Parts: sequence; structure tokens; C-alpha cells
Amino acid sequence: MKVEATPLADVVVLAPEVHADARGTLIEAWRDGRYAALGIGGFAQRNLSTSRRGVVRGLHYQRTRSQGKLVTVAHGAIYDVVVDLRRDSPTFRRWWAIELTAVGARQLWIPPGCAHGFQALTGDAVVAYDLTVAYDPADEGAVRWDDPMLDIGWPIMPAIVSARDSAAPSLAAAPLPAVTAARTDRPPPP
Repeated sequence: MKVEATPLADVVVLAPEVHADARGTLIEAWRDGRYAALGIGGFAQRNLSTSRRGVVRGLHYQRTRSQGKLVTVAHGAIYDVVVDLRRDSPTFRRWWAIELTAVGARQLWIPPGCAHGFQALTGDAVVAYDLTVAYDPADEGAVRWDDPMLDIGWPIMPAIVSARDSAAPSLAAAPLPAVTAARTDRPPPP
């Protein structure tokens, strides 16, 4: 498995080996020891979401019980966005995005304290994400998906966005998560 650094502190792209033959492919999407060596694991919940082309979900985070997320696309493609909300992080209030596809098999590790959202790029996109802390609707925070301060270049406009996500506060007004510093317990990517 290859581990790729990103412009955001502690956010990494994981590229598991794809074994392909005439029958199709096999991807080792999780191995406890391999991911634990990178400081990734201890999952409490797995979510699957299906979205049609143009749908934006996010930018969501948990305020007091911050979650790490391992994002994998099971079908289709997404434009995946991370916003660093950790006050003491060197990349505080910066965002970064990557296109993730089922065919490409790359995964995205999002550490606790970051907001996450994505836009479906294909007719049907199925996204699996493992959470280190179970979702608590009373603890959810959000940043408006089209906040001018972030100026995220969503690839499909107009986007399809829920009323709840459209009503999210701006980055300047959103309460920040309890995580205040970038994680330092994980070794840097090779």
C-alpha cells in the first residue's frame, strides 16, 4: 500500500494494491495491523451513502467528540473535500480536495477535527466511510458548502444540496471542534 501526503496536516491518501485479472479486481480495503501502524483504526461505525450526480453532502464534523474518517468509494466517483478546523494545526482553515473513484481504489484518511464533504461526480456514487467515534446528531457541526471564505471549486454547478447543508453557518461563524492540534502520534508517510 502506498501512503501519499497531502497539503493538509495529517490528511493522507492511501492507495491499496489492486489485484486484477480477467475476472475483475480484488482490493485489500482494510488490514488492522497495516492501518494501525499509520495511526488509523479503532472504528466505531461504518456508513454507506448513495448520491446521484451533482449532490453535495457536507461539510460536516462533530464538535466535542471529533471523528477520524476513512473514506472509500465503492461505486462511481466523488470530489472529496477536507477542511482543517484544528486551531493549532499548521493548515488551520485550509481546504483540499481529491477525486476518489471505485476503479482507482484510493482511500482518504481524515483525522479528527476536520470537516468533510463530497460531491457525486457519477450517476450513482456509493461512499463507505468508517468513523472512529459513533455519529451523534446533537454533536454535529457544519460549515456552509459554498462559503466564500473557502471558495471551494465544486466541479458540478448548480449543485444539489440539502436544506440543512444550505443553512449551515459560514466558517467564520461555525463553532470549532474540540480538537485543537494536529496529531503527532502517527509516523509520517513513507
